[in-house]
Amino acid sequence: MELENQFRYLVGGYYGVGIMDEYPLKVYMMKEIEEYIKAVVKENPIPNFDYVKEAKKIKEELSDKTKLQDALIVLNLMKGPMDLVFMIKNRLKSLNK
Repeated sequence: MELENQFRYLVGGYYGVGIMDEYPLKVYMMKEIEEYIKAVVKENPIPNFDYVKEAKKIKEELSDKTKLQDALIVLNLMKGPMDLVFMIKNRLKSLNK
């Protein structure tokens, strides 16, 4: 997978967790994802890539459904809390109806 795409789905997942207002610990989970993204970027820097511009583009242009799907991927990578995973899956089901 290209590093740019990896960065995009990590950021999409970050914003996907941000959508989950009903999750009481979302701020803490978002902080963990942010630290994970920083570690990935530090370990695999992408030359001539504007991280801030790309993150803003993802926030504005990606659909909520895609952000939530990205969040599932990121939470799986990070071994995130299962209660949040189930909440996201339920939200995705309601979006599909």
